[in-house]
Amino acid sequence: MAKGKFSIAVLAGLAGAAAGVLFAPKKGEQTRKDLAKKAQEVKKSGKATASRVKSAVQEGGKEVGGAAKRSAKELGDLADEAKIRAGRIADDAKEAGTNAVDGAKHKLSDNRDK
Repeated sequence: MAKGKFSIAVLAGLAGAAAGVLFAPKKGEQTRKDLAKKAQEVKKSGKATASRVKSAVQEGGKEVGGAAKRSAKELGDLADEAKIRAGRIADDAKEAGTNAVDGAKHKLSDNRDK
């Protein structure tokens, strides 16, 4: 978006300078001075715009970097929580399996005694 604005500013400056040359009833020396002045103005404006764009891009990069770090931390935290929960589920399943085996052994033992 900013790149488009910069291009438009440069083109507008050049178009204004060209229109000034074509329609101004001035001597060649004065026209050259005017063109040089306009070129300096466009250059200064372009530098200022480029500086603003650079700052905006750097700030955006910092924001994206910060968001990526936060997301990575959150993802790590979720992974840790998932490991804990998986461990609990495995422990519960192991206990349930042990109880089922013990119950089956007890029933077999009862049936043999009869």
